[in-house]
Amino acid sequence: MTERRARWKFFTLSAMAGIVSGAVFLAAAELLALLVARGASPILAVGSFVIDIVPQPFKEFAIATFGEYDKIALLAGLGLAVVIASAIAGILQFVRPPLGVIALVIAGALSTAAIVTRAGVTPLAFLPPVVGTVAGSVVLILLCRRLRAWRSSSATVTATTDAAPGRNVDRRRFLVLAAISGASAVIVGISARAVSMATSSVEAVRGALRLPAPKSTVTVPAGAELDIPGLSPLFTPNKDFYRVDTALTVPTIDPDTWRLVIDGMVDRRIELSFADLLDMGLDEYAITLTCVSNEVGGELLGNAMWLGVPLRDILRMAGPQSGADMVLSKSVDGYTASTPLSALTDDGLDAILAVGMNGDPLPLEHGFPVRMVVPGLYGYVSATKWLTELKVTTFAKDEAYWTPRGYSAEAPIKFSSRVDTPKIGKPVAAGRIPLAGVAWAQSVGIQSVEVSIDDGDWLPATLSTPINSDTWVQWFMEWDATPGTHYVAVRAINKNGDLQIEERAPIAPNGSSGWQRSLISVT
Repeated sequence: MTERRARWKFFTLSAMAGIVSGAVFLAAAELLALLVARGASPILAVGSFVIDIVPQPFKEFAIATFGEYDKIALLAGLGLAVVIASAIAGILQFVRPPLGVIALVIAGALSTAAIVTRAGVTPLAFLPPVVGTVAGSVVLILLCRRLRAWRSSSATVTATTDAAPGRNVDRRRFLVLAAISGASAVIVGISARAVSMATSSVEAVRGALRLPAPKSTVTVPAGAELDIPGLSPLFTPNKDFYRVDTALTVPTIDPDTWRLVIDGMVDRRIELSFADLLDMGLDEYAITLTCVSNEVGGELLGNAMWLGVPLRDILRMAGPQSGADMVLSKSVDGYTASTPLSALTDDGLDAILAVGMNGDPLPLEHGFPVRMVVPGLYGYVSATKWLTELKVTTFAKDEAYWTPRGYSAEAPIKFSSRVDTPKIGKPVAAGRIPLAGVAWAQSVGIQSVEVSIDDGDWLPATLSTPINSDTWVQWFMEWDATPGTHYVAVRAINKNGDLQIEERAPIAPNGSSGWQRSLISVT
């Protein structure tokens, strides 16, 4: 073996030693987090920190590219970064000790800082990354020490051309330690994370929860849903409802311990339990939610039947003071949203604290046990999930999570329309086919939808019977499709007589706009 090949061989082995040590770091931290502080996983804490600091353009790119899998993509990226950083630490420790250990300690300090600065941190949350750093450092020192011994014995053999019993022993010691440490790290780390997820009792509590029957129900009129293949259903199933939030892992909250605090510029500080909410009596509400990240023609919106309590009744108990114009809602994970106080106290708007969704308790990923639902406002300023606090304040005094990140403090929804079928990129057969989709103008309602084919005249579409002004409506139009490619454009008019905005605008700072124009291929 040439000297160059030997050098690359030991560099590769030292990188492997670093990766094994990094795995030990994470496994030890996950195990201790399982025992003393479940929210103290270094990789999850760093991931949450990245979500908080990522610039707005990167956030838009992630949502547009990965959709609801954006957090999986982030974790995969972090995992790759950990592998690369650990490999570098291993090489540094092998070449210039103790630089590798110093790098590991720095990583431990950064992860500790990310953990202890998160919302809802527990007193022992610092222990998992500290113990993980110590365990990873010890393994890195031992592996690199045995690797250097292997290299020394190999060099001696090369110089003397004698037999190499010492080299074989050193090699075996390194490989055995690396194999045992690596395998143990994988088993312990994966098992600890799996147990942490499996032993959460909140899902079982949710499954056993029976919400009381509502005092009032929503009447779904005949003709509210059009029976057209490819058209979005009137109510979006919970499993298909879009999810966009800043939580890297879904918070798990026991409704028996959940509390909502209403304070700030109020006459009385109020604290409510989950049972208090249920005792107020629940009502049914059909409301469409829209995410500010929804592009023209996008799918980041959904319609659901919610079960909840009017927010105006909750705020009335606290007594908002004169001069207040905003409610800063807060999630258990620290996320905040700024909602105009008027939108929550208006008797004509059904802003609610929701506890049920499409006949079931809220799914965990959609805010169990309590979330906000406010018609007419984008979710980032209204639809706080895992709600824990309502602070009555002013826009001049407080700002919410997304405001300093390039988004407007107030964000009324820009009404819009969408083509659901035919789908872009899926050719259809020539003949008479339906063009169909949905249109929405929460809190105002849709008056009409018009369709243009190949820049021709705008033709009226047929609308489904609306449930109310807070839900989307379905629309359709029969089209005699001829072979070739065709442009289909759609626009809506709301009940105020306003025409949907034609000019294109990006999602920041307050939502996209523009008419959807789809290229349809007919064979």
